[in-house]
Amino acid sequence: MARIDLDLAHAYRPNPTQDSDYALLPLKMSFRDGGAYALLGPSGCGKTTMLNIISGLLVPSQGTVTFDGRDMTRATPQERNIAQVFQFPVIYDTMTVAENLAFPLRNRKVPEDQIKKRVGEIAEMLDMSGQLNHRAAGLAADAKQKISLGRGLVRSDVSAVLFDEPLTVIDPHLKWQLRRKLKQIHRELKLTLIYVTHDQIEALTFAEEVVVMTRGKAVQVGSAEALFERPAHTFVGHFIGSPGMNFLSAKNTNGALEVAGTPLVPTRELPQGALKIGIRPEYLRLSNAGAAGAVPAVVKQVQDVGTHAMLSAQVDGSVIKVRLNSDDEPPAVGDTVWLRVLDSHTCYYKDEELVA
Repeated sequence: MARIDLDLAHAYRPNPTQDSDYALLPLKMSFRDGGAYALLGPSGCGKTTMLNIISGLLVPSQGTVTFDGRDMTRATPQERNIAQVFQFPVIYDTMTVAENLAFPLRNRKVPEDQIKKRVGEIAEMLDMSGQLNHRAAGLAADAKQKISLGRGLVRSDVSAVLFDEPLTVIDPHLKWQLRRKLKQIHRELKLTLIYVTHDQIEALTFAEEVVVMTRGKAVQVGSAEALFERPAHTFVGHFIGSPGMNFLSAKNTNGALEVAGTPLVPTRELPQGALKIGIRPEYLRLSNAGAAGAVPAVVKQVQDVGTHAMLSAQVDGSVIKVRLNSDDEPPAVGDTVWLRVLDSHTCYYKDEELVA
């Protein structure tokens, strides 16, 4: 295992001159030894590019990659001692499950007694102990991908194990089980794991720290709680949560705050000029007319989603979502209600960045 430090940028075209030319904008990032990380973002945001640079499949067009302080920028994946699990199964169909799991160890001349022990441990972790003598060719796609996961995890001496959307081919009802397994494996083996996904549930349940990316830029690195409670960028607020954070236009003029056309008293000192306020649907509350920190809204829809009711309301041209409490009386469509938008959970943004 190793501490991995990135200080780089990458463009697939020569002589990049503007941000849109870069697949990865200039960044500095560290992955600590033994940590569990997720690279999270929409398709095309640069997360697989970053993973392939870490693994050595791609050389960055600018900057360096270091492992424990050693420059590994041009080192091969073998020299870096990296294990990588791809989106689709990479296994040998003619081999049994046990032979597939043992293959990386036999390549490194590990003694057979150690191989047998290690293969047994990984198979038990993946609930494949009963399939060790089965040929891989006869297994379902999800079982084959579990073999791929096992091949990535079977070596205890790797610098890091990299996962590139490894649960894509897994049946939805098995994904939750495998996410739990990966978390358990990380706790037991203490490997450095870096996991690429566009699924926020996968990222937030698996990783200790999540790197949220958009348009080639890492906009926030933090725990699930930090990403939810204090998104550092409006994109993070939109992307994390279901539904995402609500945003309303605001303006601060010498301490007088106007939110969506309604004058309010700010809860803290704010920069002058145009702002946005952000608040999660979970923290919005129905309030009394004219109450402190509240704005009027017109009800557009009330949905019963089983565990709670979700209200959609229009505030000065913006549609926002409100998760109603069990004791809230759902208003009727067309009603005007007051929503408290300023409280301890409210985030303030200037030029899309969180006001610290």
